[in-house]
Amino acid sequence: MSVVVLYDSDDVAVATTPMTAGEPLALPGAVGVTLRDDVPAGHKVALRDLPAGTPVRKYGQVIGRTLTQIRAGEHVHLHNLGMPQDAAARMTGGEGTTAAPRLPADLRRTFHGYRRPDGRGATRNYVGVLTTVNCSATVARKIARVTEDDAEGLDGVDGVVALTHGTGCGMADRGEGWEVLRRTLAGYARNPNIGGLVVVGLGCEVNAVTGLMADLGVADHVPVSSYTIQELGGTSAAVNRGVELVRGMMRDLAGATRTELGVEELVLGLQCGGSDGWSGLTANPALGVASDLLVAAGATSVLGETPEIYGAEHLLAARATSPETAEALLERIRWWEEYTGRQGTTMDANPSPGNKAGGITTILEKSLGAVAKAGRSPLAAVRHYAQPIPRPGLVFMDTPGYDPVSVTGMVAGGANLICFTTGRGSVFGSRPVPTVKLGTNAELANRMAADIDLDCSPVVEQGVPLDEMGRQVYDLLLDVASGRRSASEELGLGGEEIVPWQLGAVL
Repeated sequence: MSVVVLYDSDDVAVATTPMTAGEPLALPGAVGVTLRDDVPAGHKVALRDLPAGTPVRKYGQVIGRTLTQIRAGEHVHLHNLGMPQDAAARMTGGEGTTAAPRLPADLRRTFHGYRRPDGRGATRNYVGVLTTVNCSATVARKIARVTEDDAEGLDGVDGVVALTHGTGCGMADRGEGWEVLRRTLAGYARNPNIGGLVVVGLGCEVNAVTGLMADLGVADHVPVSSYTIQELGGTSAAVNRGVELVRGMMRDLAGATRTELGVEELVLGLQCGGSDGWSGLTANPALGVASDLLVAAGATSVLGETPEIYGAEHLLAARATSPETAEALLERIRWWEEYTGRQGTTMDANPSPGNKAGGITTILEKSLGAVAKAGRSPLAAVRHYAQPIPRPGLVFMDTPGYDPVSVTGMVAGGANLICFTTGRGSVFGSRPVPTVKLGTNAELANRMAADIDLDCSPVVEQGVPLDEMGRQVYDLLLDVASGRRSASEELGLGGEEIVPWQLGAVL
């Protein structure tokens, strides 16, 4: 099969292999249609003549308007397809129904994780070195580098992670930017995957150690120590003190054992990055199947990236469990429209050059593929960035589309497992929370094999049913939650991807 059509009402098909002008379209509904242009894999081809100004549908939804007349068989992309200017043109109605999957009798309902004294389940057991300010970031990284090898020889300790960031001073000590930073840092400290915590400050920053410690709210069973570089006398003394504290915490954590936990202890963050024309066909809907299985079994899934649901928000709102939840989602969309307008840009600026090279033309098209990660479960709640994630069910968190910023918010909210789909390729990791990466196409999965945990391209290339691929994703997620190292963990990734959303003035 050289092209696929996702919905009967679609105006375009997606090329599954590179196609050459003159080839006939191998589709029953496209009899007599011959390619007029070369079309790369993952890109769109018109199934019928489309006059200028015509709404164009893919996924059964509007993805843009024709900029010129498009003839059947032409390549449809940036040169002839653009964003509709009116919001009504992209709100074409949709599937308001939800469908809880029938759980297979042999579906795994448990994984092996760490049971914390407060009852929460963890997928990893890390010591974190948290910084109050960027000025203490280098010290924290040095502490983590020196002690990381020690963790390798200790059963029950998965590692040491420097939880650094690029702000903490030169900012107001009130307002939205301050609240987001403090909420994010406290969320990392409280994440169930943190078994011990050392907090390092400089000593004169706005985000002072004393104030942060008072607001952390870490569970009583988690050992926490703090100090400043200035009070200890400088970099070397601060590193030495941190190494001493971390090693002591690792000795205390050593011997922790995994035990059988119900899948309801999982909080899964759903993320995509480096998306392409295959994303909405293979990895994203396969992850959606796995997410639905988890939610139906009592777990929690978290969808984010507000700019990347733009144009598909009506589909999510129609699945909300209450009018208030639907309105909370739409309010976030309005905020983003105003926010991007103040910054002199638009929501359609989101698709990256790589997205476009992979066949994605507008943010509407990208969003319609991105929401497939959330399956068909009811939308139970909407949360602001880094707010605690309620359980169980499908939750939406307002995050930017930028991968590290988005996942940082989810981890701060309590996610203990991340699944990340990519079509162009990604080297993302997310310590202290493991990231599982799904490839959307075989070329990418082969080219970056050491970075990809599962190739989902057989959905298109071999006709593997989505339910079957989704089950593979589900089982892989439980394996990684139980201690199997993901590709990003094997490569040592995840220490540089902690990027809190920075709002407000830099003073």
